[in-house]
Amino acid sequence: MKVTLKEIQLLLIRLSIALLTYPICKTLFYLFNYHYFSDVSVGDFLSILFFGLRFDVSALVLMNVPFTLLHIIPFGFTKKKWYQLVLKTVFLTVNGIAILADCVDLEYYKFTLKRTTSDFFDLFGLGSDISSLLPQYIKDFWYVVLIAATLIIFISWLYNKTTKFGVRSSGESNTGFNSQLRTPNSQLIARLISWIILNSALIGIMIIGFRGGLQMRPIMTINASEYVSAKNIPLIINTPFSIIKSYGLEELEDKKYFPEEELLKHFNPIHQPLTISHQPSSNVFILIMESFSKEYTSLGGKKSYTPFLDSLMNESMVFDNAFANGKKSIEGIPAVLASLPALMNESFITSTYCGNRFNSLSNTLRSKGYSSAFFHGGTNGTMGFDAFCGSAGFDKYYGRYEYNNDKDYDGDWGIWDEPFLQYAEKNVSRMKQPFLAALFSLTSHHPFTIPEKYQTQFTGGELPILKSVQYADYSLKKFFESASKEKWFDSTLFVITADHAGPSEDNVYSNSAGGFEIPIVFYQHNSSFKGINHKVTQQIDIMPTILNYLNYNSSFFSFGNNALDTIQTGYAVNFINDVYQIFQNDYLLQFDGRKTIALYNYKTDSLLKNNLHEQTSKVFKTFEVSMEAKLKAIIQTYHHAMIANKLTE
Repeated sequence: MKVTLKEIQLLLIRLSIALLTYPICKTLFYLFNYHYFSDVSVGDFLSILFFGLRFDVSALVLMNVPFTLLHIIPFGFTKKKWYQLVLKTVFLTVNGIAILADCVDLEYYKFTLKRTTSDFFDLFGLGSDISSLLPQYIKDFWYVVLIAATLIIFISWLYNKTTKFGVRSSGESNTGFNSQLRTPNSQLIARLISWIILNSALIGIMIIGFRGGLQMRPIMTINASEYVSAKNIPLIINTPFSIIKSYGLEELEDKKYFPEEELLKHFNPIHQPLTISHQPSSNVFILIMESFSKEYTSLGGKKSYTPFLDSLMNESMVFDNAFANGKKSIEGIPAVLASLPALMNESFITSTYCGNRFNSLSNTLRSKGYSSAFFHGGTNGTMGFDAFCGSAGFDKYYGRYEYNNDKDYDGDWGIWDEPFLQYAEKNVSRMKQPFLAALFSLTSHHPFTIPEKYQTQFTGGELPILKSVQYADYSLKKFFESASKEKWFDSTLFVITADHAGPSEDNVYSNSAGGFEIPIVFYQHNSSFKGINHKVTQQIDIMPTILNYLNYNSSFFSFGNNALDTIQTGYAVNFINDVYQIFQNDYLLQFDGRKTIALYNYKTDSLLKNNLHEQTSKVFKTFEVSMEAKLKAIIQTYHHAMIANKLTE
């Protein structure tokens, strides 16, 4: 039994080789996503690399627990060639996984604006899309795989250089079991004590490394805000750390910011009917367009890629200061249909709270005689949408299998938008009125392909998504042309929005504010319900707004507000990189769960460069105190309602 100081040094050298890849990957991440961090100078980035070592070491230690344990086993056979090969294989495997995870975010970050978290792996259990799309992702981003492979080869080469350091030949007899039997007891005891002391010191160092220091609690993603602004958190942490630290975070804790009687003064999720008047029931058709950013439309102030939606907005009630409540489709659907924001690292659909009772448009309107259906051309089971719609109370779900014609299958996600929207229109025409229909498009999703016959018709733009956005907008136009011929058209309220914002090369639409901006449009043919409303709105406002429009005369639970209410101040909330955000009036406040860390006037400071939290102006402090109280009350209500299964009135 003998583990020497030199062998501990060998272990630390090998771990240092793995640690070297973290700043390398971070540098690549910075270069691949430079326009998201254009305000970060070279000096700032070097500082980020330095302070980022705290998060790198934390991930390194946990990833290498198997390798470390195998390295310090105090038996003679550990010097055998076969064991050294096992040791190297474990080293390359665990650190290769870490490298691959970091490299995936070189491109995947553009879609989510955050480092990948553990909920990504839940998608593999929700339908077959992720597994079937992996070859396409590898094809499109082959260079990411090449970079990862190069780094793995690099650390393998460096690892080989260490094999001559402190490792004796397997033929040396004094390390074998028989020689240990011949060793006097006093020497065995001395070696045991030495082994305990050395490895206790090693384990102590590694525990400190994993915890990120000697503070009371281990570091989390939010600790990155001690060194950088919230929008630069993805730059200082690493993807393995993000995945490790987000695992299991759906187990929420009750927050106690306010006593119960004070809580309701700041936020009350129970909505009372504003009117008891009666009018003919209106049908409702919600169209959720995949990745339809505000930026891509005429609202974005640049070139528009949605000519039909733009024309429709001229005859609609348009909320031009609207925000998504999440960055993923699996977060957007519950927000739009059930007024459930994404205020935790895992989506509601995949969380332990997915079995909770909750109010949705379908189950509230069912009591008023509405039939309901949800349409999505994806393979049934995609992201758990069919199961969610069942728990939300939809009568029917129409997916790729119900469509039952794979000649219109895009080969990746599901049925092309144009034929599927026509299919939905025909099925809605057979529904009992009044009805609630919701449709989620899919073509404007990576890999952004469109039918071959439209390749020359739509020219796209700088981003690959723009051609598919043009096609989806055209599909929307054809849908409205068909629907306008139906008897139910004039008596139907249409709501058009996005599940989340899409990728952007513009810094204004790539940060913590613009990266959530989407259109929210209400349209009813031949009605006076039109105009531009500048009030801050969000996806979770859609449900209470619709219910108010329909003169729904019962109380209900909702985290959103009626956007048509002229008395209440609008707001929007979301959660990214472990930071809570609230938009109100012209301001964006960022909160880490304990304290406010930033306040921006996102209207005049669209790049979020001037943190007003650092100023002493009474005006800014007034906004800050009010917004923080509102956000705390929402978070407290959200956590308690999820934990106690109280998402209904």
